[in-house]
Amino acid sequence: LAIIRVRTLDDAITVANGTRYALTAGVYSRSPVTLKRVRAELQAGNLYLNREITGALVQRHPFGGYRMSGIGSKAGGPDYLLQFVIPVNISENTMRRGFAPATENRS
Repeated sequence: LAIIRVRTLDDAITVANGTRYALTAGVYSRSPVTLKRVRAELQAGNLYLNREITGALVQRHPFGGYRMSGIGSKAGGPDYLLQFVIPVNISENTMRRGFAPATENRS
């Protein structure tokens, strides 16, 4: 467990993101703005906000870290395969309305 005293939230995020390890991080704050910023900027495999930093539920939470803390989710976890793929979402409106454009390749 490492506890490093800092003066500002900027300093805290810089220090935390500047370490070689990023398995777990925890932040306590009464400010929703602070928690939103931490959620967006702090890099950790497990981020706990306003709660203890232990207690990931086995087979419920993906568990793994960044950098020297690991290679991502543990094998067998629900998100393990995501590290090997690039997810893509393609959406098409199949309810066409109006005129149909002329085909481009008329022979």
